[in-house]
Amino acid sequence: MASTHRAPIEEHPDLMELRARHDRAAATPRAQMIEALALVTGLYLAASPWIAGFNGFTTLAVTNLIAGIAYMLLLGGLGNSYERTHSMAWAAAAIGIWTCVAPWVVAGDVAHTRSITSNLITGAVATLLALAAASAARDHVGGSGARGRRGMPGDH
Repeated sequence: MASTHRAPIEEHPDLMELRARHDRAAATPRAQMIEALALVTGLYLAASPWIAGFNGFTTLAVTNLIAGIAYMLLLGGLGNSYERTHSMAWAAAAIGIWTCVAPWVVAGDVAHTRSITSNLITGAVATLLALAAASAARDHVGGSGARGRRGMPGDH
């Protein structure tokens, strides 16, 4: 029985091209801007109880700290893992939405003007940045591929 040598999937030309396209997309000014703004937004979200002055609401302070760190981890590494950006961006969008509703959902009486204002603005910005990251990933991967397939023989 003759043994056949197969190259690992990581060395497949199509996969290597896809990774190269992801690397090029992560280096675009748009992706870099989204990543930088996401880091700042996540950092503010994590520190917002102490910045905006509602750190006395322990449950909301801990919630914002955890959500801010998670948000930074999801979108802050945009350039390093661009092939997973689409799913990570949707998770980050969920964190942004959670941030908006957290003052009314977490335990305790934490829905006060400072916490509501801070969380609504931060949550809206976080959600918009996450949607921009998801859109960039979809446009880059799905959009160029779909445009590239149009006009191919047999695609009617």
